[in-house]
Amino acid sequence: MKKHKVSKTIGEINEKIKTGAVVVVTAEEMIDIVKNEGPVEAAHQVDVVTTGTFAPMCSSGAFINFGHSVPTIKASKVWLNRVPAYAGVAAVDCYIGATEVVEDDPLNKVYPGEFSYGGGHVIQDLVAGKKVSLKATGYGTDCYPSRLVEKEITLRTTSAGDPLQSEKRLSELQLCG
Repeated sequence: MKKHKVSKTIGEINEKIKTGAVVVVTAEEMIDIVKNEGPVEAAHQVDVVTTGTFAPMCSSGAFINFGHSVPTIKASKVWLNRVPAYAGVAAVDCYIGATEVVEDDPLNKVYPGEFSYGGGHVIQDLVAGKKVSLKATGYGTDCYPSRLVEKEITLRTTSAGDPLQSEKRLSELQLCG
């Protein structure tokens, strides 16, 4: 096995974490440390480099059950804070992709695009307890006569916030079937 100029074991780093002596920097901070100190000295000084980001990642998202309305709707299109969500899951379920952007975002028409608000922000808003504007449209059926629902939701008003919430709402409705 090749010998490295700086070697640290996971055990050694974990011990530093326990004692509070660990040195943790972000990836951006590490770039400057390497520029100023060189790679070997940077490796001596730093124990952990974090690479976490708020940036929405591909395949990330959230399934949301936004609850039945009165009258009921089978949503065929859904927007959360003007960000389109996939509505083909179930009557009042949708999937918001973290990388989806608001409908009127200019994208890269003026390069580089700003992409100022999207699905990742919607998810962050819900987790932070903020209200999110929901708009759902449907085509109307005997069982689901409503063609439009507009309301504010929070994480607490979705089934994620209270798994029994959907059952409570269902017990209050006259369902077809």
